[in-house]
Amino acid sequence: MRKQTEFEHIAKARLETGRPYPLGASWDGGGVNFALFSANATQVELCLFDADAARETARVMLPACTDQVWHGYLPDARPGLVYGYRVHGPYEPAQGHRFNPNKLLIDPYARAFAGNFRWSDAHYGYRVGHVNGDLSFDSRDNAWAMFKCRVVDPAYSWHDDRAPRTPWTDTVLYEAHVKGYSMMNPAVPAELRGTYAGLAHPASIKHLQRLGVTAVELLPVHEMIDERRLVQGELVNYWGYNSIGFFAPAARYAGGADPLVEFRTMVRRLHAAGIEVILDVVYNHTGEAEETGPTLAFRGVDNASYYRLRDGRRHDDVTGCGNTLNVAHPRVLQLVMDSLRWWVSELHVDGFRFDLATALTRERGGFDPGCAFLATLRQDPVLAGVKLIAEPWDIATCETGRFPPGISEWNDRFRDATRGFWLHGSVSCGEFASRVAGSSDLFRHSGRTPQASINFITAHDGFTLADVVAYERKHNEANGQANADGNNDNRSNNCGVEGVTKDPSVLELRGRLQRALMATLLLAQGVPMLVAGDELGRTQDGNNNAYCQDNPTSWIDWDGTDRGLHAFVERLVGLRRRHPALRRLTWFDGSPTTLGERDIAWLWRDGSEITREQWENRANRCFGFRIGREDAAEAAVLVLVNAGTAAVDFTLPSAPGEGWRLQLDTTAPSVSGGKDSQAFIAVPARGLLVLTSAPVPA
Repeated sequence: MRKQTEFEHIAKARLETGRPYPLGASWDGGGVNFALFSANATQVELCLFDADAARETARVMLPACTDQVWHGYLPDARPGLVYGYRVHGPYEPAQGHRFNPNKLLIDPYARAFAGNFRWSDAHYGYRVGHVNGDLSFDSRDNAWAMFKCRVVDPAYSWHDDRAPRTPWTDTVLYEAHVKGYSMMNPAVPAELRGTYAGLAHPASIKHLQRLGVTAVELLPVHEMIDERRLVQGELVNYWGYNSIGFFAPAARYAGGADPLVEFRTMVRRLHAAGIEVILDVVYNHTGEAEETGPTLAFRGVDNASYYRLRDGRRHDDVTGCGNTLNVAHPRVLQLVMDSLRWWVSELHVDGFRFDLATALTRERGGFDPGCAFLATLRQDPVLAGVKLIAEPWDIATCETGRFPPGISEWNDRFRDATRGFWLHGSVSCGEFASRVAGSSDLFRHSGRTPQASINFITAHDGFTLADVVAYERKHNEANGQANADGNNDNRSNNCGVEGVTKDPSVLELRGRLQRALMATLLLAQGVPMLVAGDELGRTQDGNNNAYCQDNPTSWIDWDGTDRGLHAFVERLVGLRRRHPALRRLTWFDGSPTTLGERDIAWLWRDGSEITREQWENRANRCFGFRIGREDAAEAAVLVLVNAGTAAVDFTLPSAPGEGWRLQLDTTAPSVSGGKDSQAFIAVPARGLLVLTSAPVPA
């Protein structure tokens, strides 16, 4: 006789009425309450599985429905119980309903998953290849190929964990991929590489601390699936922008351990090192793709409620991923908010970056800064104090600068202006200076501060810093899409040779430009965001859309690093940290008529105030600016910029105290600084100089 499994006796228990709140599977010490929202279902079956998630042991109807929430309570059930749902209702795709009880569904509130997911035609609610397409009906059971949900115990001892709570003014972001960061680091034990534990290893943390990073911004770690076409092409969704579980840390980064435990341990260790954890979250769409995609969760639970639909049947896709989550629906908004609160209260994360954030604001079709999502987000007491960052665009619109106070934004205008100024001469000094000064034309409204601007030169999407100065064309052939994917507008400059070269003059120019770009990023007002590996010269060999490259193309090569660039970036971050003038909380005040009385003075090469004509003249590639008044007690900072091809003599303005002292030269990165300057200084071609004044004696 087969031995009874740990949970089989529970299958014989009677399901009690339970409660409609909280949603999901909640253990109270005596049993588990199950609650699932579905406005259009006719009944919901709870399916129980053995501990290995291999065999279904029972099906039982949830006995009650309150305010469109189906619920039931299973006495004696406890953490570890494996379950899923089958939801009954009309199969009427033309009206937006795609219920199919033959499909095992995951709980949208699942905190953990069990078993393995395998692609099969059985996952689709319709017959793949049928003459009627998605209007047909598929009666096959998909449970054998479907992952399941696992009940968890949320209790966890955080000991003395304390969030760093780094002020925005002092924040240096570091966008990183959990796996790619440590996968090739020889200082991390082999069994930990590519995992949450690998990111939290002392060798990983030491690098972040030396660099001066205050927060890691992690590419998506919500449980995800790889698209079928990628799997068939022996690729994966490496970036992870294909979420299917908004409450569960992805098991692929846990190294076989409990994902919740591993993720919490990572957070605790990073916090102990003074480093915040910010998650890149994807609430704009799910991994179920367009209406002809699989039925895995939301589509089968209540397609018409969870997704934005057009003509009743088709998905309204403003994300480019096949579907758009309907956050305007109160229960879907609740799902997103409950997810955010879970990650803050139970997993101690310090903030979020919202992928394609404008897609979350479309209550009536277009971008609405007063939408319910943003209003709810800003007033939530659990989220008060965490960092909130918007990617202010989707495939239909770009709304940089239009988000409300309390939410910072990725500043694409900073990226484009900085690349255009240094690499092509296509951007005037005036436009470039506006971005360096915090982009007040975009963000100075409604009480927002310069920290509303998240400045970046590169991001996960696009060329790396090394590739921006080595490639003018994308090289995405390895992605299997005939090089048709990825952005064609890279604003890059290969310095005369496409790709790899040994020409010393080309390499020298590429190094100059990388340092000038990095210096611009870290000297600008606002919040700088570095991309993992840029400080080490990481290349993707010209691939500007490596979303499916889970291999050395995307991983950091710690052995082949540019140590000189690394040391230079460390110095830059240190310079920013030491001088408050470079990270002001308030906007510059240009009202005083005398240059010395202004908190920022824009200078022409002869030391005089720059004119409007000089600002707008594209042929002019050189200017300077001094931050700090002449009578200020703290040191002033003087930055001299020359994107031209010839050196320029610059007359230095008067300085308080002991005069100006050279601190940094992007064309001579090994110079440690501290050299006293004279009345004139030569600003090298494609170079940037930083000088500081000595404080006025007390």
